[in-house]
Amino acid sequence: MLVIARALDNNAALVNLDHQRQAVVQGKGIGFNKRSGDVIQANQVEKIFYLDTKESQSNLYFLLKDIPIDIVMTTYEIIDMAKKQFHIQVLDYIYITLSDHIFGAFKRLQAGEYTESMVPDLQGQYPREYEVATRALAIIAANLHADFPQTETRSLALHFINASGDDSEKEEEFKKGPAAEVTSIVLGILNRNGIYRTAKNGNYYDRFMVHLQYLVDRIRHLEEDNTKLAPAVEQQLRDNYPGSYKIGQELFNEIKTKLYPGINDNERLYFIIHIQRLTDEVIQQNK
Repeated sequence: MLVIARALDNNAALVNLDHQRQAVVQGKGIGFNKRSGDVIQANQVEKIFYLDTKESQSNLYFLLKDIPIDIVMTTYEIIDMAKKQFHIQVLDYIYITLSDHIFGAFKRLQAGEYTESMVPDLQGQYPREYEVATRALAIIAANLHADFPQTETRSLALHFINASGDDSEKEEEFKKGPAAEVTSIVLGILNRNGIYRTAKNGNYYDRFMVHLQYLVDRIRHLEEDNTKLAPAVEQQLRDNYPGSYKIGQELFNEIKTKLYPGINDNERLYFIIHIQRLTDEVIQQNK
């Protein structure tokens, strides 16, 4: 038997396990009319996702504030698949960034405003991550009844590329030192450009701050990556999002000058994408 910590909806619940661990369980009617302290029979459980760290438990509560439970559970299923079937280690913040991405893409698709990803195709360099992304599209289609184009795998794969690593080795590193210095630089540039946390962009801003906790590891990873973005990709970003491109370039140059001279040029892509989402800059029409 499993003891319910919180019913999430009619078909999902957070349960307590041994040694202060928790898990999310899914099954038909598993959370219907259930309260904290009620029990679930093991044979009712169809899927289970373990929350082995305090960080993963906090992430779940953070996500459920503003992202629908079906999106969150789809994200957990995708990450669970990546870990179990492909043995990919990822940092805990991917639960937040991937949920946020899927939710945003799903809303745009439903509203008829979805546009195909401009992220470059890096399948040759990251075949496992792209295989994960391909399977993720199938999970999204089955769970959310959303039919994304195959190019969406580029964005999904990018989340696994960015978040690769082991939290147990990096937890202390991200609390101080270079990570704090990077965050200070980024906040300074955001403020100089009039970008602050507001009621409208609060969700994206908070997720960006979480993402910055792991930026140092991403930078070090990209320093070892010799993959070059096609000039056409950079030009497309410059043409479509000139404001975001300018700020992303500023972030890149300051971090390169003050902290990491060997930072790979590809990192600019990630800055530009984050800034565009934060500022909600609309695409510019090429003349």
